[in-house]
Amino acid sequence: MKRLEQPRLWRAILIAMLVPLALIAFWPTPVDEPVSGELAAFLKAIHSLGFPRWINYAFVEATANVVLFVPLGCVAALAFPSKRWWQVAAFGLLVSGCIELGQELFLHDRFASPSDVVTNTAGCVIGVFAIRAIVRHLKRRQAQRQPAMNLSKNGQ
Repeated sequence: MKRLEQPRLWRAILIAMLVPLALIAFWPTPVDEPVSGELAAFLKAIHSLGFPRWINYAFVEATANVVLFVPLGCVAALAFPSKRWWQVAAFGLLVSGCIELGQELFLHDRFASPSDVVTNTAGCVIGVFAIRAIVRHLKRRQAQRQPAMNLSKNGQ
């Protein structure tokens, strides 16, 4: 529990996380290009098994954008515990907006998309709420164990 309450540690982790995120975001070609054939085959296979057609490339891409930013939201919330959820979400929005702007300006084989900004920010928000719920749960569990530990130390 103590490590969860060390904002300086989480700020360092947050900075370190931005490096691989930038590599993914500014890779010169679409990051899914090497697996696009396998993804298409997988989607075709699950559709033949009766999975709904709305599970398609756009769905997979949007889900990946959400999932990519969930850890960012978790770590940013731990790095800045006094910030409100929407302030951490604004950070995710800023990071995503910078990524999309950079792709638009500098990467001709990548496509900037407002929907990516929305899904990335949603992932950040999910991360914020998830980590805050986990921290609350851990604090409640710790508080419940504390009286039992004090009783055993006092020999009662």
